[in-house]
Amino acid sequence: MKIIIAGAGEVGFELSKVLSEERHDVTVLDERVKCLQRVINNLDVLTVEGNATSPNTLVEAGVKGADMLVACTSVDEVNIIACMMAKRLGVKSAIARVRNDELSQKDAPITPSELGIDVLIHPEESAATEIHQLIKRASASDIVTLANGRMQLVGIRVEKNAPVVGKTLRELAIMYRNEIYRIVAISRRGTTILPDGQNKLMPLDHIFVLSKTEGIEKLAAATGHEKERIRNIMIAGGNEVGRILAKKLSSDNQSWKIKLIEPDKEIANHLASEFRNVLVLNGDPTDPNLLAIEGIQEMDAFISVTEDEESNIISALMAKHLEVKKTVAMVSKSQYVPLSQAIGIDSIVSVKAAATDEIHRNIRQGNLLTVKGLHGINAEIIEVEAGKNCEILDRPLKSINFPHGMIVGALLKNDELEIATGNSVIKKGDRVILFVQPRAIQKVEELFHD
Repeated sequence: MKIIIAGAGEVGFELSKVLSEERHDVTVLDERVKCLQRVINNLDVLTVEGNATSPNTLVEAGVKGADMLVACTSVDEVNIIACMMAKRLGVKSAIARVRNDELSQKDAPITPSELGIDVLIHPEESAATEIHQLIKRASASDIVTLANGRMQLVGIRVEKNAPVVGKTLRELAIMYRNEIYRIVAISRRGTTILPDGQNKLMPLDHIFVLSKTEGIEKLAAATGHEKERIRNIMIAGGNEVGRILAKKLSSDNQSWKIKLIEPDKEIANHLASEFRNVLVLNGDPTDPNLLAIEGIQEMDAFISVTEDEESNIISALMAKHLEVKKTVAMVSKSQYVPLSQAIGIDSIVSVKAAATDEIHRNIRQGNLLTVKGLHGINAEIIEVEAGKNCEILDRPLKSINFPHGMIVGALLKNDELEIATGNSVIKKGDRVILFVQPRAIQKVEELFHD
């Protein structure tokens, strides 16, 4: 595909990197020379210097013959105008990153399609939703919901005295023969392992498990996280992610006690009036003295979502030092992800990754239902519907020569979940859940094309 990316910031750079590795024809457009130079120095893509709202610049970037424009600058208005112009100039599809939620509301007086936008993405909403899920699953470091909520991929750390320690996957299959689950990957000391039946689980392994949603509690107990519950929550930062998260938590039918710390007095007052059951405090959420005074050591969960990612990491580490059960830090730099988890932070959330996942899902083939990158591991979880042209229909999986770096984890057949085995057969219309490393992505698209 020929894809134009308007915006060479963190989101645009990361998306360009992934798409160029998948051999798409990518052109990056930005008026900031410094950002474009970073792209030129690191990526094999074309660049155009100019404003994304200029029709001449869009034409120079090749919008007339492009399959897609992705407008992901930091300014909503620029993204909207770029999509409007690109559609008039003949681009086939336009995706816009828009933080303001007015256009996405059901009763909005004007729809995205009327502005030439085919797909509207809100990465802050996605990041807040991810944190919300992590709070509800206290033991999990990563959660991806699949198969219409029937199944989840959960990342979880194996504690030192957990029942599964020292057991091979084959032994675990016997021990938990009545459970529907599959361990699709193990992260051990920064190395990604695609396991077979002979692999043993070791203390502090970070495992990624496909499981029925109702089976997550048993999974938590098996890995040493039995009866972990969250009641007291502190949110550091009242930005868009913090606000959306507070809204989600306060609307839950849970007995959570929530504190939110925001440095801007006007924003803090607005949040206090919006959320009556959230204690909103005006102060510096990166100040360790303030956090201590406000009872961080009494919290069950500490979520740091300020715009200063270094402070987010330091604050979360302090919370972990004070034995807070669940710590979540929002970061944007990809190099911070493995570092953060290695030094003890439970979960990492990235607005940049959320935006990239949303855009990526729409760039790939239409029968891909879910595409989600996983923090700290070099792979993605993909949910795909087997179309009529799928190359592997009606054959036992054991007879198929799958590419290295790809695991078929589970199948959803007529609302019945099935953990994939060698005897499993994919039928037209089945939903297939795959665990895929980057080198196998292109082959997945070839196998499951419509």
